[in-house]
Amino acid sequence: MKKYISMMGLLASLTFANTSFAGPGESCHFHGSKPAAESVISKCADIRKQSLIKSGKLDKSWEPIKHSSIDLVDGKKGKEWKVVYKNSALQDKTKVNLYMFFTPPGNFIATNHTGQ
Repeated sequence: MKKYISMMGLLASLTFANTSFAGPGESCHFHGSKPAAESVISKCADIRKQSLIKSGKLDKSWEPIKHSSIDLVDGKKGKEWKVVYKNSALQDKTKVNLYMFFTPPGNFIATNHTGQ
């Protein structure tokens, strides 16, 4: 019986090993202070946007929208990435722009429609 349990534990650990070793680019969670590349920030912003759509916090019309700009700007606590999406098809003109903010290494800070 002990051999059976040990074999099942080994099999389970081998089966799920790849997901437990996902790299930082997969999870959009980073450590250190080295600024991320624009391409990494773009990917993380798209993942965050899809998550907001899936949770119902953003309208599905945002799905095909690509970012219009990505800039490293001066924020309240220092440098941060600012990603801007524009959805001109929306009726509510106060929500045409979607702003996402990330730390220089790429960790998500906030999203809003004001840019502040």
